[in-house]
Amino acid sequence: MTSPAGPGTAARAHGGGALASSGAPPTPPLRRPRAPIAQEPSGVHQLGGSFLQIAATVGGMAVLAGKIAARVATLRVDGAEFMRNLYRMGVKSMPIVVVTALFTGAIMVIQAAPLVERFGAHGLLGWGAGFGTLREIAPLLTALMINGRVGANNTAELGTMVVTEQIDALRVLAIDPVSFLIAPRFLAMVLTLLLSVIFADALALLGAALTGDLLLGVAPAVFYNGLTSGLLDIGDVMSGLVKSVVFGVVLALSSCQYGLGVTGGAPGVGRAVNATVVASAAGIFILDYFVSFTLD
Repeated sequence: MTSPAGPGTAARAHGGGALASSGAPPTPPLRRPRAPIAQEPSGVHQLGGSFLQIAATVGGMAVLAGKIAARVATLRVDGAEFMRNLYRMGVKSMPIVVVTALFTGAIMVIQAAPLVERFGAHGLLGWGAGFGTLREIAPLLTALMINGRVGANNTAELGTMVVTEQIDALRVLAIDPVSFLIAPRFLAMVLTLLLSVIFADALALLGAALTGDLLLGVAPAVFYNGLTSGLLDIGDVMSGLVKSVVFGVVLALSSCQYGLGVTGGAPGVGRAVNATVVASAAGIFILDYFVSFTLD
């Protein structure tokens, strides 16, 4: 049996017939507007952004240096934290400093060996190895090694404290983070680099003397006589020590600044460590040029 068609059915049939008989084209579906394609920033924008980022970092380091100087001038530095960091940064860095210094002196002799043999200037071997080692090579290589070991580790520790809100907890407990954490690390890092360079100078000259005796037959007495015969003076030694202090200041400020400025959780800590190593190395080379130009 078929159900009777009601008035509603007839109306729907009449409307459908009217639409079919009108012959009007169907309305096209609405299209969503496409999002604009992001354009790559121009070279001028990238250069400006890099300049502003560098300016912000240098400004932050200057402000941090002022805070550290204020705490040191008023003796508001945690002594126990300073000694702990001095041991952790200085004493535990001695193995890598020893290896670097010994091979640095040996390399200096190997580079000077052809000229020494050609001209028979065995008495000048000590001066040739000592001049470059004391003034440039030992401070520079020691600073780079301390940067890779101590600077990166300091940034990672401070960055982890920032991410886990330990710095904020110190402020809540009325403990000044600069006096308790930053100033002791700053002083320990500068003193570590200064003492490491003094130690590296002595070991580099020892390695150079041993290498000269083994490769060229230059007795250690002849080597050290050429080193102290008057061609080198205390100014050459002080030049390297001044550079070590400048390098230590740059390394400490850079690692502390990047550590305190960590954002973005654990990935941000990794980015800060990478930025610290690069920025510190660049700062060491740049300041090495200006210090050498000033002292010479």
